[in-house]
Amino acid sequence: MKHAIGQITLKSLPSARMKTIGKQSQSPDISGDLENLARTYQWENEDVSRMNEARKLNHQEVVEEDKRLKLPSNWEAKKARLEYELMVDQKKKECAEQGEDYDRVKLLEISAEDAERWERKKKKKNPDPGFSGYAEAQLRQYQRLTKQIKPDMDNYEKQREECGEDFHPTSNSLIHGTHVPSKESIDRMVDGVEKQIEKRSKYSRRRAYNDDADIDYINERNAKFNKKAERFYGKYTAEIKQNLERGTAV
Repeated sequence: MKHAIGQITLKSLPSARMKTIGKQSQSPDISGDLENLARTYQWENEDVSRMNEARKLNHQEVVEEDKRLKLPSNWEAKKARLEYELMVDQKKKECAEQGEDYDRVKLLEISAEDAERWERKKKKKNPDPGFSGYAEAQLRQYQRLTKQIKPDMDNYEKQREECGEDFHPTSNSLIHGTHVPSKESIDRMVDGVEKQIEKRSKYSRRRAYNDDADIDYINERNAKFNKKAERFYGKYTAEIKQNLERGTAV
């Protein structure tokens, strides 16, 4: 009975397999596989295109960076300044063609905030950089004094009437040394000199000399060292110093 069942089973398996194959061959479904294959191929092409585009952009960036590194360090500032000068020249030409004043047009385009900021910058045009030389200090002093001068038009007209043609001297004029300054001018000069002396005294590094102080040094460097030692150890060596001065040291 078992053998018969086995025979039936063995005979029936090939026939079932053939039926299944027959069904598959009769109704093939390969459209989904083709769509998946086409979609995969499209993705691969897009990936390759993106990779090529990224490689191209990277190469362009490398070339541009190499160009920037070869340029001078202040190239950006120079470029901006040249562009600004070209823009100003173009604006001046347009104003000239229209019969307008460029300075006036420029002022109309400036906001109140920009004007205030530029005014603050102008005030910082002559900062004190510290002492670098007597020539630079003299130039700063000259600039500071000339900025403080206020023209006296009444005195100007008075001198012009007194001098006549010699007010604008030539090589043949003989008015050198004949000018007598007014009392107000002399007082103004004295006040300026006194202010300079007062300001200079504040910036002086030399300490006032005390004639009554004991001379316990041989030069300026030794004096500074003795003052430093006195400041740190004076309270501990005061008695020893007094004994040495009296000659009673043991």
